[in-house]
Amino acid sequence: MIATLTPYQGSWDQSTARHLLKRTVFGATKEQVDAFAAKGISACLDQLLDDSAPQPSPPVKEYNSSAAASPDTLIAAGQTWVNDPNNDGTVAALRRASFKKWWVGRLIFQEATLREKMTLFWHNHFATESADVGNAQYVYKHHQLLRSHALGNIKALTRSVSVDPAMLVYLNGQNNNRTAPDENYSREIQELFVIGKGPGAGFTEADVKAAARVLTGWRNNATKIESFFDSTRHDTTNKEFSSFYGGKIIAGRTGPTAGDQELDNLITMLFSVEEASLFLCRKLYRWFLYYEITSEVEASVIAPLAKIMRDNNFEVKPVLRALLSSSHFYETTYIGAQIKSPADMLIGMLRETDVQFASADAYAINYPLWNQLVAYLTNMQQNLGDPPDVSGWKAFYQEPGFYEYWINTDTLPKRIQYLDILATTGYTMNGFKVAVNGVNLVRKFSRPENPNFLIDDLVNHLLGIGITPAHKTQLKRDILLAGQSEDYYWTNAWETYVATPSNAANTKHVTTAITSLVKYLMNLPEYQLM
Repeated sequence: MIATLTPYQGSWDQSTARHLLKRTVFGATKEQVDAFAAKGISACLDQLLDDSAPQPSPPVKEYNSSAAASPDTLIAAGQTWVNDPNNDGTVAALRRASFKKWWVGRLIFQEATLREKMTLFWHNHFATESADVGNAQYVYKHHQLLRSHALGNIKALTRSVSVDPAMLVYLNGQNNNRTAPDENYSREIQELFVIGKGPGAGFTEADVKAAARVLTGWRNNATKIESFFDSTRHDTTNKEFSSFYGGKIIAGRTGPTAGDQELDNLITMLFSVEEASLFLCRKLYRWFLYYEITSEVEASVIAPLAKIMRDNNFEVKPVLRALLSSSHFYETTYIGAQIKSPADMLIGMLRETDVQFASADAYAINYPLWNQLVAYLTNMQQNLGDPPDVSGWKAFYQEPGFYEYWINTDTLPKRIQYLDILATTGYTMNGFKVAVNGVNLVRKFSRPENPNFLIDDLVNHLLGIGITPAHKTQLKRDILLAGQSEDYYWTNAWETYVATPSNAANTKHVTTAITSLVKYLMNLPEYQLM
């Protein structure tokens, strides 16, 4: 099949809806899959691209800062700390940890829209490390910038990121001045954020130096939790760029608006180069579809997507709609072709199996629970808020392995261990237990009393790709039928459980069998795919 952006015209069912959801949210509930399968592709994309919902409430003080030299006594428990300029090192560390717990909570309670997936995309794209930024208020403000622009204009986001307090710290922009221009951010905005390092990237070292001079003068005010422009530190001379940028000259300016004016000129120049749209569309393609971009895909998918991006002045929604509605996106080759990131695997499992947490506002219960998940994700090498470096996580850019970097001799056993814990005993914090309830999950399927339907439904819901009929038959015999040969053995057990849950022996048999089946499926290689 020739790769193309031609709109998908095939049947719309549970399989296609599930594929779309697996790539666009972190785990879809059974109810969400059913709803998407019923409404059709156009309505599904309308919902995924809808960013009109209010932004979530910010993280709150759920920690004890009494050991700090300057504890944040003005912030009461349960109140947000994001606007408080406390810079005590201990408090900052507690707040950065609070932010990460909160972020995991947002993933768990996400709606079926692209907001969360795109927020993480931009976090990986405009990567900063919270431990290096230090200031927790900057960390949250940076995250909120990405979140509020997640489905918006890429040029506007890049412009805002360029003077964002966290980025000014992380890539030394606050130290960039006319007497000692710092090239860190001016290099990365071209090499990693806008132009990339592909075959069409022709910017020069002189361009890096010129862009650094454009960006001189920006500083941070930790009390106001914002950046500002200091004209006395700005290089007011003209900045000339190479032929890659058409020999553009950004005129040097003076006065309080010089920084904004020259930054606007720089952003306009960078995005006027065709390679910018191609580079950004390649990143979106790899995030949502597949890492390999052949010459055919480059010509018939990436180039048309890039034109859509340019024609829409770098609004991201039209690009996402074109990609996610294309026949190419639904080719069977790409179903289950990605290895799940730790967030996709762990958060996805919690949501797919409808694991219950306390209500979203029960911070004293939930933050400790979310902290356990932060630890799990970190141990699997996806520490949200702290990617390895400015390039983000290797799985999203490093040739030739890409997604395969998520799996190694250290992370794979941990993936299986955490899945086993959550599928069986779970974990408890503050008297609240988090665990998969397999019986509650299978009750949602069409005919849980029929072992064949039950296994089909579970396999389709949980696995990235299917398993053979012989494999299913083995699972039925060994787990649901306990070695028996007749289907009615399970049917009778299930119907007895429904009618007489007080029958302790039968209830134990049913719950143990379902738990074993769910655990078994989660241990299959197919579960690591999406």
